[in-house]
Amino acid sequence: MAKMTMAQALVKFLNNQYVSFDGQENRFVDGIFTVFGHGIVVGLGQALDEDPGALRVYQGKNEQGMAHVAASYAKQNNRRRIIACASSIGPGSANMITAAATATVNHVPLLLFPADAFASRQPDPVLQQFEQVNSLATTTNDAFRAVTRYWDRIQRPEQLMSAMINAMRVLTDTAETGAVAICLPQDVEGEAYDYPDEFFQKRVHRITRPLPCADELADIFAIVKQAKKPLVICGGGVRYSEAGKALEDFCSEFAIPFAETQSGKSACLSSHPYNLGGLGVTGNSAGNDIAKQADVIIGVGTRFSDFTTASKSLFRADAAVVTINTSRFDAYKLDAVKMVSDAKEGILALGAKLREAGYRSAYTTEVAQAKQAWKKEMAFLSAYTYDDDFQPLIAARDEKTIPEFVKMTGSSLTQTAAVAAIREEIDDDAICVGAAGSLPGDLQRMWTTDCRDSYNMEYGYSCMGYEIAGALGSKLAQPDREVYAMCGDGSYLMLHSELVTSIQEGKKINVMLFDNSGFGCINNLQMSNGIGNLATEFRKRDENGTLLGELLPIDFAKAASGYGVKTYTARTMDELREALRDSKKQTVSTLIDIKVLPKTMTDGYGAWWHVGVASVSAKESVQKSFEEKEIHRKNARKY
Repeated sequence: MAKMTMAQALVKFLNNQYVSFDGQENRFVDGIFTVFGHGIVVGLGQALDEDPGALRVYQGKNEQGMAHVAASYAKQNNRRRIIACASSIGPGSANMITAAATATVNHVPLLLFPADAFASRQPDPVLQQFEQVNSLATTTNDAFRAVTRYWDRIQRPEQLMSAMINAMRVLTDTAETGAVAICLPQDVEGEAYDYPDEFFQKRVHRITRPLPCADELADIFAIVKQAKKPLVICGGGVRYSEAGKALEDFCSEFAIPFAETQSGKSACLSSHPYNLGGLGVTGNSAGNDIAKQADVIIGVGTRFSDFTTASKSLFRADAAVVTINTSRFDAYKLDAVKMVSDAKEGILALGAKLREAGYRSAYTTEVAQAKQAWKKEMAFLSAYTYDDDFQPLIAARDEKTIPEFVKMTGSSLTQTAAVAAIREEIDDDAICVGAAGSLPGDLQRMWTTDCRDSYNMEYGYSCMGYEIAGALGSKLAQPDREVYAMCGDGSYLMLHSELVTSIQEGKKINVMLFDNSGFGCINNLQMSNGIGNLATEFRKRDENGTLLGELLPIDFAKAASGYGVKTYTARTMDELREALRDSKKQTVSTLIDIKVLPKTMTDGYGAWWHVGVASVSAKESVQKSFEEKEIHRKNARKY
């Protein structure tokens, strides 16, 4: 027995958790991020100060930001290493809720310790306590229940034992993993208990590969063997299973093309002859054209988001859907014929059955032709510049915005050309991180890599503010590789505080800040659906709130330089390339303020996205948009 406080026991327990995958064993919890406040500093903070063990303590700057760092760290480690996060009571805890949802949606393990109100209730209401009048048992931390896979509150120090065993159960489960919140009342953190020695023994949590059930394998084999033109969808489960090579070999042997989701991208090599690239709303013409022809869809490790399926309109109505997924919940989507199994084991098992049957698809030149057509489009996008014949890709637009932006910045850079130049100039094994706005579409379509696990796109929750924090998380996970945060000006303004943490920790990240004076992606969406240019561009107002119409000039490079970041401003292709080359020589974090012309991102390629267009409007443009939406909706699958 060992008498210690609950917080001290928690730290000791975390130090003794390990995972094993394919025979390789490693520590599971590498450190803990925190923004100390009164709710955590004298409890858990005291324990970490006295004896942190092997845990490295990181100082966050914003609770949401530090939790994004931790989630990205786990993702870059393919969910086999984590950094925990601890916050104070009230607003500090609430700040982590968005990051918790982001991790859960993306099936990424995130361990959170939000401080809580006193279990004894003696000082109620303690500073920053949220009091719910219908129940004093409810606090801010109850909000985590909706966005976590496991939630618990430690009301007595001995409850820590069952809570943490269950936390580890969920965090290491390939099907159920996501955010876990263990709420720590302030007084209980410092209360002592005689903990049994076995609670602190080394625990090895085995991350297993669930094997296919023979009956389910037979079910999907019966469908796939009849397919003339099947299509594989490579989801994030392929990455976490490290099944990329197995999927490539499967598709080569049976002449089956595959397309990638945002989470699945970089699990396989972009140069593979059967890799079509991105699929769906942010996909390219190659993936979407073949998807419309396919008679069988084979979803591997994908949750079939609306962007992947084009709101269930991309695939033929008579196309059969089969799935391979460790999550039974995801495997059932699209009314699929399911096989609940590890991605790699499922691919190998299905491949063995198809090989025995002598199967090969009926594709002839369709895949090569689709890829060649997209290659031509890529050449155009990469060279897309501002000149006398310039036309933005988005048809619905404010004709005044681009000339005004050019006059204000002197820029001649288009967003697509900038993305292409970055890909060309940076290292082949560099890690690309992104999350929201128009950049995920550009990147899923245009970004290519033959280095596995080099694309970290958070697009399950599309959380603005993940980009820079996510880049730091990837850098902490793989410090020997260059990491690039692909970030719009809107996302940057929303959350970039962990850029300071990168300086503090000596972990160089590179921020590619695409400044187009506003929330350009949503501006496109509103205008293409008949709505006016409303509150999506950064424009000045007078003291009465009247819109003056002038774009707001922001010198992001100048502002970031105050943090100690090496900064650049790029308005031309030559300036961008020079900045990229020089930034690689730096040892400190860098930021390139790239002034890109509005409306010069990639457009859709034959995929529809279902948004809630107004059914009644005085504007003809909105009426037309609603009518078009209804046509697509009627042709889409209903569930």
